[in-house]
Amino acid sequence: MGFSDMFTRSMAMEAPRSPGSTPPRPHKMKAMLIVVAAVLAIVAAVGGATYWLNRPIHLRIAVGPPYSDDVKVIQSLSQIFARDRKYIRLRPIITDGTSSSAASLNAGTTDLAVIRGDIELPKDAQAIASIRKNFAVLWALNGSSKKGAIKKIEQLAGKRIGVIGRTQANVNLLKVILTQSGVDPEKVQVVQFTTTGFADAIKNEKIDAFLAVGPLNSKITADAIAATTKGGKEPTFLSVETADAIAQKYPVYESGEIPAGSFGTKPARPDDKIDTITFAHHIVARKSLSEATAGALTRQLFSVRQTIQGEFPQTAKLETPDTDKDAAIPAHPGAAAYVDGEEKTFLDRYSDYIWGSLMALSALGSAGAWFASYWRKDERVTNSNLRERLLEMLTTARKTTSIDELDSMQAEADEIMRETLHCFEDGAIEEGSLTAFSIALEQFHNAVADRKTFLLDMASNTAPPVRSHVA
Repeated sequence: MGFSDMFTRSMAMEAPRSPGSTPPRPHKMKAMLIVVAAVLAIVAAVGGATYWLNRPIHLRIAVGPPYSDDVKVIQSLSQIFARDRKYIRLRPIITDGTSSSAASLNAGTTDLAVIRGDIELPKDAQAIASIRKNFAVLWALNGSSKKGAIKKIEQLAGKRIGVIGRTQANVNLLKVILTQSGVDPEKVQVVQFTTTGFADAIKNEKIDAFLAVGPLNSKITADAIAATTKGGKEPTFLSVETADAIAQKYPVYESGEIPAGSFGTKPARPDDKIDTITFAHHIVARKSLSEATAGALTRQLFSVRQTIQGEFPQTAKLETPDTDKDAAIPAHPGAAAYVDGEEKTFLDRYSDYIWGSLMALSALGSAGAWFASYWRKDERVTNSNLRERLLEMLTTARKTTSIDELDSMQAEADEIMRETLHCFEDGAIEEGSLTAFSIALEQFHNAVADRKTFLLDMASNTAPPVRSHVA
């Protein structure tokens, strides 16, 4: 009887088992529970990894002062990122101004900040993007008389200069321009004005010149120039002839030009291009921000650049950061990688983790196989004992003189076969062991059959002869 015949016979023997027969063995239930637990663990791990890799990253960004154009731009970016379910989300933190924003970044209470490029930078601040470029605009009020008219910055000594905006950074910028132009800032009286209500604020003030800082198409600058030119007074725009020298001495500044007619065309203001200095407002991040996060943020910013510049044409001019090594504000490596087209792919970033995970899974698989083998140790021992019992019955079957004993051993052999098949199904024994068992079982059945034949023949030969009765 081959292995397949024995398997068929065992199935036939098990088919008619009654509802009250032996229930599934505990180790089978345990194996099923282990499999279910393993499947659930894998599903949970895959789901957790998917969520972890795709979860939105929320970054706090400091921006101010309240109600400023910078605040409006950042709030709009935050809304667009949330609406489009972007990977990076922004949470604006409103501050008193760029200095306060820089302080919050330096203190670690925010992840990003919008700051002026000419203020004291936070420690380890790195640029993500330039949000806009600012131009310093100086103009003098000379009235109708040309006597003593101010045409150059050098003539501002002893004059009163109005600075638009309450931030100290604008005053510091004026001092840089005056000093480089040969004017002692101590000999100039500075009066600061708010950006709102400017026209009313200057009515009772005798101001000789003004400084405004902002984008070329800034409404604040244009309104300030218009307010100071009422009554027929045309401004004289002052060229910063030392702009190149200032840019060389202070890397945060660049030399630039204000084109003719930037602040009006009837009449043209200015009537010719003038030299000035410029600087940018930057979105900066702490150096500790991951490269992947910084790169994703930079990519998102420039993916919506057209939308933002269309919504805020006067204030939002998103530009990539300066990636040169000697840049005044170094670009964050993640932003630089995006600008230079060197962003790491998913495999580049996570290859080490992937290989590590594969090695860990391999180790877990080996450990699982060892534990599975350990858990089946009792089954293997039991099956080995049953096989030894089968061999003992084989020897006994050849010597017994009782047919009833043979039937009993036959029934026991059937149970041993059933247990052995269960062990094989559970993986406790291999096919080679099952083949060896089938050979022993076949030998046992042959021994039982031969012994039964022998005992029956012997019984018939020793029976008394039957006498016939004659009538």
